[in-house]
Amino acid sequence: MPELLAPAGDFEKLEFAFLYGADAVYFGGQNFSLRANAKNFSLEDMKKATEYAHSLGKKVYVTVNIVFHDSDFDGLDDYLKYLDSINIDGIIASDIAVIKRVQELRLHFSVTLSTQASLLNTRAVKFWKNLGVTRVVLAREASREEIKKVKDTGIEVETFIHGAMCTSFSGKCVLSNYMTLRDSNRGGCAQVCRWNFTVENNPDLTITPKDLNMIPFIKEEIDMGIDSFKIEGRMRSIYYVATVIDCYRRMIDAAQNNTLTPGLERYYLNILNRCANRESTPQFYDKLPGVNEQYFNGREEISNQDFLGLVVDYDEKNNMAIVESRNYFKVGDVVEFFGPNMETFTYKINTIYNDLDEEIEVSRHPKTLVKLPIPQILEKNSMMRLKVFDKSEFIV
Repeated sequence: MPELLAPAGDFEKLEFAFLYGADAVYFGGQNFSLRANAKNFSLEDMKKATEYAHSLGKKVYVTVNIVFHDSDFDGLDDYLKYLDSINIDGIIASDIAVIKRVQELRLHFSVTLSTQASLLNTRAVKFWKNLGVTRVVLAREASREEIKKVKDTGIEVETFIHGAMCTSFSGKCVLSNYMTLRDSNRGGCAQVCRWNFTVENNPDLTITPKDLNMIPFIKEEIDMGIDSFKIEGRMRSIYYVATVIDCYRRMIDAAQNNTLTPGLERYYLNILNRCANRESTPQFYDKLPGVNEQYFNGREEISNQDFLGLVVDYDEKNNMAIVESRNYFKVGDVVEFFGPNMETFTYKINTIYNDLDEEIEVSRHPKTLVKLPIPQILEKNSMMRLKVFDKSEFIV
């Protein structure tokens, strides 16, 4: 079964990723990582995260994947030695100098070649393998045939299955450098490709690719023997991380049990398309992207308010869920609860109590606690969302 690899922008997201079914996470430290605007992990945080992951039988990978300039090497040796001392499972790197340094220092963690290396061919695989790389993250531009050829070399293969795409070739964009003096290849990307441009009086020209999703081809990639399915999103919310991991966990498990149907795929696709604010598509896997895989003339990236609440406790004696509100909801709304170790279920809100046990009609203030009388036991950190899709409609 392939590893399901989740992003972890901070410790809370790491916990949710593991809770909702991730086998491993990747995160960056406060240096040498391509997500400089994420909270990222201090040295102590990384030690704590590694110990926590290993207590669950899970893995952690640390991104050391910037494109290095001479000045960037200051402190690298000590950093790599520290990562080795806390027993991380591996690093993700793209610069040959970093990979060579791991070998020279005789460190014990594995090295995964980052997608920043834009790997697309078997000759490059052999080159990197000779340097000690044990796994490669293929360029997001890799086709089905190219993935198969690389997999046939015997090296471990990690592929992106969900998340944002770069308008350039696997993250080699320099628009951010040019327009904002923020180096995208050293962690400072300003995401210029998400901007609107005015050209010949057209104020809505964009160069934004739609997000990646590989839902239609999950079973095919499992059968291909892909070793790790990677999800992008270290700067996304806990709701995004939980939803995406939950959907792919269930799809992977269903594929392994031969119960994954086209109807289920359509259901999970609809769920996933609502938890992000851009449309998604398989992009390069089965064809070259065209007009339907990118936004050219205007787009809307409006975040919905589907995430209504987080279950923080459950009072079994009184059959009462204690929910931390995240968005507006009211008596009469039809919602659903989802979470690990449970089947998603529908619930109509008939009564809401505030923290003084007074009945209220509406919960409108984020992060306030309310109580909902629900007969079904809910685990802590289950989530409540607006019910939009009826799963039974997708099951034929």
